[in-house]
Amino acid sequence: MEQINVTDSNLTDCPSIDDFRNQVYSTSYSIITVFGLAGNGFALALLIRTCCQSSPFHVYMVNLAVSDLLCVMTLPLRVLYYVKKGQWNYGDFLCRISSYSLYVNLYCSIYFMAAMSITRFLAIVFPVQNMWLVTENRARLVCAGIWVFICLSSSPFLMSGQLVDPITNKTKCFEPPNDQGAHRLLVLNNVSLVLGFVLPFLVILLCYAGIVRALLSRNHASRRQRGTDTRAIRMIVIVLLTFLISFMPYHVQRTIHLSVLSRADTTCSERVAMQKSVVVTLCLAAANSCFDPLLYFFSGEGFRNRLSSLRQSVRGSSLNHTAKQRPTNGSETGENYQLKAC
Repeated sequence: MEQINVTDSNLTDCPSIDDFRNQVYSTSYSIITVFGLAGNGFALALLIRTCCQSSPFHVYMVNLAVSDLLCVMTLPLRVLYYVKKGQWNYGDFLCRISSYSLYVNLYCSIYFMAAMSITRFLAIVFPVQNMWLVTENRARLVCAGIWVFICLSSSPFLMSGQLVDPITNKTKCFEPPNDQGAHRLLVLNNVSLVLGFVLPFLVILLCYAGIVRALLSRNHASRRQRGTDTRAIRMIVIVLLTFLISFMPYHVQRTIHLSVLSRADTTCSERVAMQKSVVVTLCLAAANSCFDPLLYFFSGEGFRNRLSSLRQSVRGSSLNHTAKQRPTNGSETGENYQLKAC
């Protein structure tokens, strides 16, 4: 839904936003690709390397990182498309998959964050029940259910592939055909708005309200004894910021955009403003892949401890290798040298 075309004859003379769109998308997607690959790639490698310390929260983090990486790896195709000023040269299949993957990541991220919020809520508000209710196997089943549900419900985004613009004779992608009715887009938007954004966001807000209430009701001594409290507060801040910056502007703007364009009295200025806002808010939505590594680092269970353990392991391996390379003498063996170095 990067750009929604309408065939109203009164709007055919409206100025094009192609230059604005190509510049903003190519620049934004390039930045998101670099930071998304680096952040999520490193996080996933660390999570897999320390899988022996797995937990339900760890399972959700792994799936979230995988979702982000699958999306980010398709963004270079979008960058090339907009750098070439809207010329698609990579076939209909990749066009559909590139569009589809962005929305799968968008809604998988929302649902995985909701699952993380529920897990943290149970750990703080119902710690006894949490011991048997929340397990790794159940977390894996939840993740599998999320993948299946989002992949199936996002399948309408696979319906729009490449098309040839009859005016410029360019092969286009990421744009609905000109004869696509606004009514169908409104129905798809309403369904994805309710199921993909409003419902999980309400669940997250209810969980956070319960978490905050439980934390405020504790006395000072019990607060100091629970390490999950700080992680919970960090998670609340990061998730809410992600929703306010990435998810909410896109869904609100997309709904307003479709409503405005479905009216018969839409003016050129309104159409141009709406299309420019589509560009900005979609870039913010795609940027959620860059925010998720903050969630791992600041609120993940033991994530920073895993990072510290990895550093010590690498350092120990380096020192051990140095000790083996050092010539030995009668008073100092390689083992003694390693102990001294540590």
